[in-house]
Amino acid sequence: MKISIQHLTKIFPSRTKGGKAVHAVEDMNIEIPSGQLVGLLGPSGCGKSTTLFMLSGLESPSSGKIFFDDQDVTTLAAEKRGIGLVFQNYALYPHMTVEQNIRFPLDNMRIKKEEGNARALDAARLVQIEDLMARKPHELSGGQQQRVAIARALVKMPNVLLLDEPLSNLDARLRLQTREEIKRIQRTTGITTVFVTHDQEEAMSICDTMVVMKLGVVQQIGAPQDIYDDPNNLFVANFLGTPPINIFKGRIEGGKVYIGDEVITRTSFDDREVFVGIRPEGFIYDRAGVFTLNVDHIEVMGRDKSVVSTHESSTKPTVRCIIDSDVALPPDAEKLKFNIKPYKLFLFDAETEERLR
Repeated sequence: MKISIQHLTKIFPSRTKGGKAVHAVEDMNIEIPSGQLVGLLGPSGCGKSTTLFMLSGLESPSSGKIFFDDQDVTTLAAEKRGIGLVFQNYALYPHMTVEQNIRFPLDNMRIKKEEGNARALDAARLVQIEDLMARKPHELSGGQQQRVAIARALVKMPNVLLLDEPLSNLDARLRLQTREEIKRIQRTTGITTVFVTHDQEEAMSICDTMVVMKLGVVQQIGAPQDIYDDPNNLFVANFLGTPPINIFKGRIEGGKVYIGDEVITRTSFDDREVFVGIRPEGFIYDRAGVFTLNVDHIEVMGRDKSVVSTHESSTKPTVRCIIDSDVALPPDAEKLKFNIKPYKLFLFDAETEERLR
């Protein structure tokens, strides 16, 4: 099912007299193709969960429209939208078995018991918990509980699956396993899925499309790798990447880009103050390189070697660059020189923070 969001806005009135209203979502326009897994990504308070709740019908928009295919569902009751919703905290009934939890939505829909049992078993098989049907939630691991919640959402055969930070309560290894399961389930079912997360690694690993948000405003929409390689602005560049992008205060003078007194590249842009962004993997060790780093320490991490510079100044804050572990660096070096891969270097206007193109 295709989802169209047109000029969607949500404003929460102030809770105090004379206070300012909160614009949780501002003039959002998105089209989600049928069968895609789309991630709403951003820091806390950016409006991603509010957007999800408006899609589900749990929140009403202040203005704008939501369409499922050609049907306007903006004011349609949640139970009539054909959605499956998975919450961050699982929301399982502790006194019910796994089977009863999964079947619960069907009981509310007055589905016959025999059909309900069969559908519950099919949903359990899909998320690979069919051997746990007789257990209670307290007998399950966090990952197993999350699978029960997903199966309960899928048993209704929804047109749209909505996931609100479903992995945030799991440990690191379990998050990795469960996000792979979510991707597999989504591919198997072909259900249009909207996935809310603040974790950019999660979003980049499983989403077909990412929607990056800040303070209720969409900053960029695109395939995860495309956004990483071609960020629209400083916020997007900063938000994506582990380790994060290195940001320096710089300037353009006479067709040259300076960081401090060093010329690091040439450009056709007019003279101005800029922020220079360099991805950690964008450095190339070169004894005659244009960029000098004071070396604090070097970390070897499997196939990569990370050079960390903690030289603090207005132009060169703490810097981390990643190079291949096979690259031979001089021992006990206090300074190293690097060149920069052009496609890993970005220039942002210092005033607007928009990417220069």
